[in-house]
Amino acid sequence: MNVILLRHGETEWSRAGRHTGRTDLPLTPHGEEEARALSRLVAGRSFALVLVSPAQRARRTAELAGAGPYEVDPNLWEWDYGGYEGISTADIRRSRPGWYVWRDGVVPGDEAHPGETVEHVGERADKVLARIRSADGDVLVVAHAHILRVLAARWLSLPADHGRHLRLDTGTYSVLGYEHDDEPVLLRWNVPT
Repeated sequence: MNVILLRHGETEWSRAGRHTGRTDLPLTPHGEEEARALSRLVAGRSFALVLVSPAQRARRTAELAGAGPYEVDPNLWEWDYGGYEGISTADIRRSRPGWYVWRDGVVPGDEAHPGETVEHVGERADKVLARIRSADGDVLVVAHAHILRVLAARWLSLPADHGRHLRLDTGTYSVLGYEHDDEPVLLRWNVPT
């Protein structure tokens, strides 16, 4: 079994480096091009399971990539950045020098963005992995940078915060798989199309 991970195409906020958790933004025209380019990975393939984040940027990426029928899984929402939603790391560091989301977490936000810890993101990733591991064949997942980084860390049986070591750009793909049929490994990571 291989698990293909697609990070959605560019949005205005991803281009600007703003934390985009639950804010539902569309793809930019460039993001749509990135999504179409991902079709080379999924065209003509059949998947036992296709899971997509509820966010329109992920659903649109799945559609433009030709993912075919898919299931929306709310556990694939991006990290809820709470009070840092829509704010860049550079702006956060003006008031919190040296801040790093993986180490320092987020501050509570409003009702729509209460925030969550990396451990909570890891719990959601584990629920997705349970679904993936029960599939009988290859799986396709379309979602966001931080949730996919956590998902990969948990695939490797690492703590959720080890996702910090796995940078993931927009419009890229990664592949999780096995070595010797039973050892989870990264087969590809952050590959541009």
